[in-house]
Amino acid sequence: MQTRSGAEIVVDGDVVYKLHRPGTDPRALRTRLRIAAASGSFVSPIDTIPQQVDGRWRTIWPRVETVAPQPDNLPWEQAAQLLARLHTEPAAPRTPAHGWPQRMRRTVDRTRDTDTAYGAVRRAAAALPAQAWRAGSPDRPCALVHGDWHLGQLGRRADGPWLLIDVDDLGVGDPAWDLARPAGFWAAGLIPDDDWQAFLSAYRGSAGPALPPGDPWPTLEPFARAAVVQAAASQPDDALLIAACARMG
Repeated sequence: MQTRSGAEIVVDGDVVYKLHRPGTDPRALRTRLRIAAASGSFVSPIDTIPQQVDGRWRTIWPRVETVAPQPDNLPWEQAAQLLARLHTEPAAPRTPAHGWPQRMRRTVDRTRDTDTAYGAVRRAAAALPAQAWRAGSPDRPCALVHGDWHLGQLGRRADGPWLLIDVDDLGVGDPAWDLARPAGFWAAGLIPDDDWQAFLSAYRGSAGPALPPGDPWPTLEPFARAAVVQAAASQPDDALLIAACARMG
């Protein structure tokens, strides 16, 4: 199976082989694998040394259950608690910056040679503020950040707890980035109010450092906009995402 990022996934029994996208930095990947193995928040890789296969880097993981698309039974609170825990874990020296802005730039750049269906996306991307293009800011908390978080990035073995999967964009930066997608999808009308409030309350109740007291939206708004732009650039047939980009532009 090939993902939108260009990675390829092969499942063999209880083992998952991931062939990472071309151009993956092997040193950063090794660091990310070591962080995942030492963290209490990630599914641990089977091996922390990536293998080179046909000029690309491959990692090995245990097969896990992922979140089933059942709107009435989504683990929003558990996810928020897990992110808050990740955001308070110490970062090792020389941990790379998380990859959210770079991934968004790659995704938006791929729309530039396509038809006008992406016009609203490109205008919304051009209107994003500066903090939407960088991993962190001096006046904001700096923490370990998943870098590509959504409910599909949760996995568990048997009946164990939900843990994070996918280390491709793991790194340090502003933890608000990990709240960007749910915030943006809630603002676009794709996540119910109750789910968003449960997620937000659980994150704050777990002492997550991304949000100051009071109204979270001034902090989250630029990241939420960036998440909608990135998602729309990946899914140009989603009318709600395109409409949200049109309102931004």
